[in-house]
Amino acid sequence: MSASILIKNARIVNEGQTISGDIYIENGRIDKIDSSLSQQKPETKVIDAAGKFLLPGVIDDQVHFREPGLTHKGDIASESAAAVAGGTTSFIEQPNTVPQATTLEELEKKYDRASKVSVANYGFNLGATNDNLEELLKADKTRIPGVKIFMGSSTGNMLVDNLTALEKIFSQVDNQLITHCEDEATIRANYEFALEKYGENIPFDQHPIIRSEEACYLSSSSAVELAKKHGSRLHVFHISTGRETHLFSKAPLGKKKITSEACVHHLWFDDSFYAEKGSLIKWNPSVKTAADKEEIWKAVLDGRIDVIATDHAPHTLEEKNNTYPTAPSGGPLVQHGLPAMMESVRKGRMTMEMMVQKMCHNPALLFGIVDRGFVREGYYADLVLVDPSSPWTVTKDNILYKCKWSPFEGTTFTSRITHTLVNGEVVYENGKVLPVKNAMRLAYNR
Repeated sequence: MSASILIKNARIVNEGQTISGDIYIENGRIDKIDSSLSQQKPETKVIDAAGKFLLPGVIDDQVHFREPGLTHKGDIASESAAAVAGGTTSFIEQPNTVPQATTLEELEKKYDRASKVSVANYGFNLGATNDNLEELLKADKTRIPGVKIFMGSSTGNMLVDNLTALEKIFSQVDNQLITHCEDEATIRANYEFALEKYGENIPFDQHPIIRSEEACYLSSSSAVELAKKHGSRLHVFHISTGRETHLFSKAPLGKKKITSEACVHHLWFDDSFYAEKGSLIKWNPSVKTAADKEEIWKAVLDGRIDVIATDHAPHTLEEKNNTYPTAPSGGPLVQHGLPAMMESVRKGRMTMEMMVQKMCHNPALLFGIVDRGFVREGYYADLVLVDPSSPWTVTKDNILYKCKWSPFEGTTFTSRITHTLVNGEVVYENGKVLPVKNAMRLAYNR
């Protein structure tokens, strides 16, 4: 770690307020925050942040970095580099890799790999199956973010559809449970109907009809019911319908055990984009109507939705450029999530302070992440500097994803990330990811 860094003249956004000040960093942590600090050591690196916002690093609690086994789409090195370019300093990755991370042995292999190549701090969820309860019970909840349960078919044979298995997981696993919620039977029936009507040439605008509101609500309401029945800690990923938002409480995050998340694409796109974007916005759960998008926004603003994440899930363009039945669901987003949400701030949809709450503070609180997610003395210096008045356009030349495309290509963002610090080191500066590998395994205070 570098000896020291002094960030001067920043607009610090933290814990519901924005203040002007300086931050002194030493040995990887925030040593001092004050209205004015002077350089004490000649070797201290000084960063002038005049005109810029300083935020806690984004904690993206839902990414798919594709390693091991799917590394032609992306890998931990490439996607974590894209993450820090987008202001994300910590990520939580999902278990549907090849092999799947459904045992502690396979999970630790991912941690070992990340320790060698990741630019951002890392956590990996353990995957549930219909028959790995014993493995789930062995997991140390201070060492992993949670247990991921796919109550939908988008991940193949990781589908947990046995009610007895679900009851045992919800009643016995004392860990943070996380669900992907879509009802498989409903989706299959809808797909068969579309196949009969259109053959192989199903239009992409049928995706939200196939993976419908009903499919999402049936599954998410079932998960919430199980969590209430057994007193489980449950976090429901990527809410995509207005109807689902009413399953969740407006209570402060610290007072609820059942929480939810919205993803950037469900807050940005709606079904009117399918005509232009086609397979590029084919996600599971699907992007749905403009009315659904508005309801999701309302739930973000009133506290029913606690976290904003990306569900970054890259595929190659060759894979994406296929007919509806064969084009995979998912898309790359981790480099562009924060700039996209900054546009929502600029347009007045949400305040800067609330954006930081949903993308930085709340993921840290929800998962109990130790010493991250806030700009506080003694915390790790995971920080992002954002210039709010430096427009740039997403092009293939500035995309860092291994797959080299983005659903935001051609979009001009007003805000630009100029610096990202991970554990007190500058890892991204003015368009370049630096050759620094000081990322750490996330720890959890539970």
